[in-house]
Amino acid sequence: MQLALSTWPEVESYLTRSKAIIIPIGSMEQHGPTGLIGTDAICPEVIARVVGDEHEVLIGPTFNVGCAQHHLGFPGTMTLRPSTMIAAIHDWCISLARHGFTQLYWFNGHGGNTATIQAAFAEVYAGRSLETPPAKQPAIRMTSRNWWELPSVMAKCKELHPQGDGMHATASEVAVTYAAYPDQVRTQKLEPRIAPIGGFTDADHYRANFPDGRIGSDPTQATVKAGEQLIEVTANALWADFQRFIAH
Repeated sequence: MQLALSTWPEVESYLTRSKAIIIPIGSMEQHGPTGLIGTDAICPEVIARVVGDEHEVLIGPTFNVGCAQHHLGFPGTMTLRPSTMIAAIHDWCISLARHGFTQLYWFNGHGGNTATIQAAFAEVYAGRSLETPPAKQPAIRMTSRNWWELPSVMAKCKELHPQGDGMHATASEVAVTYAAYPDQVRTQKLEPRIAPIGGFTDADHYRANFPDGRIGSDPTQATVKAGEQLIEVTANALWADFQRFIAH
C-alpha cells in the first residue's frame, strides 16, 4: 500500500487500524560506472514496497535526495545541505503527525544520511519539548534503519559476494537495483576489478582518490538473481523489525 497511490479516504481508513508508516529514504549519487545514480533510493523503496504489498503497511513517498556532497565530483549527483535535509524531514514528520501518524519508521539506503536523520529526529522532539505545557505538537516516535544492517542481510550479502562487495557501489546494492530494473543491467569490464579503499573529505578529494567512484567493490558480480534473493531476505527482516518497532 503506497501513500502516493492512495486516496485521502483510504489513508483515513488506514489510520483507524494503524498509526504507523514506513518511509524509504536514500540519495541521488554516483555508484560507479555500472551502478545507477538512484541506487540508494531504489533499494529501500523496492524492499519497502514488498512489505507494503504483502502486509498492507502504508509506504510513504521516497525521500530520494540526501546528504551526498562528497559525490558531487561526478555528474548527476544531487545533494542537500544537512540543515536543508533536517528541515525537510521535520516537515514530513509534522505533516504526517497532524493526520494521526504516531510511529514513523524511516528505512534508509545511504550511510551518509545517518547523522542528519538523527539530528532531524532531535529537531522534531525538541519542538514538542520546548512548548509550554500542555504541548500542542503531537507526540510521535521515530526510528531509522539502514537496510543492509538488518539481521541476516549482511550475512546474505557476504554469501552472495564473498569478495569485492565493498563499501560503495557494492555488488549487493547494485544487484538489488538490477532486480528492480532488469533492463538497466550494465556489463562493462572495470579496472581494477576491485576498487581501492580509503577515506575522503570533499568532492574533489573523493574524485582524486576514487576516480571511477567505487570504494572497495567489484559490482560486475551483481546479477538480477542475487538482487531478487536480497530483496526477499531484506523484506522479511524489515517486516520483523517493523513489527518490533510498532509493538513497543
